[in-house]
Amino acid sequence: RKYNKPGNVYLGLIHRLDRRVGGVMVFAKTSKAASRLSEDIRKHNFDKKYIAMCEGEVDSGKYIDYLMKDDKNKIAYIDKKGKEAILEYQLINKTIYNGKTHSYVKVKLITGRYNQIRCQMASHNHPLVNDYKYGYKSSSKTGDIGLWCYEVELAHPVTKEKMVFRSYPSGSIWTNLEKGA
Repeated sequence: RKYNKPGNVYLGLIHRLDRRVGGVMVFAKTSKAASRLSEDIRKHNFDKKYIAMCEGEVDSGKYIDYLMKDDKNKIAYIDKKGKEAILEYQLINKTIYNGKTHSYVKVKLITGRYNQIRCQMASHNHPLVNDYKYGYKSSSKTGDIGLWCYEVELAHPVTKEKMVFRSYPSGSIWTNLEKGA
């Protein structure tokens, strides 16, 4: 009604988050906008940044691995025959959780592979909090995975204006995260 467009209402999901992962999501109001935004993702003109809470002491750096997807078990794993997977991470701060040292890190995906952050962090001995699929060990098997999409930057599909959307996590595992990180 607002735009006086005929036909059915359209709402298109532009990208996805894994189950039990929170944060910013982008939807399109028209199929043309969805197509343009999807093309921007393919051309790497769509920037997503994450905050992760992982086990152990992590500083800052870059992981370059090759990931394969096991469709049957719905899991990613590192294999030289896989597709290149690159991410950068930067320490925000450290905390004690369940009696062990954990790190909050900012993560920027350079590539976007299936379960990439979860697989790469775990493969480098830093599984995400509550991510039992990728090896996190705890007596409590509840709660969200320690992963949050806190920022999405994109160009508006019509005006090409730069747009930035942010959302910061809340809840028990995020209480020691510095605000505004």
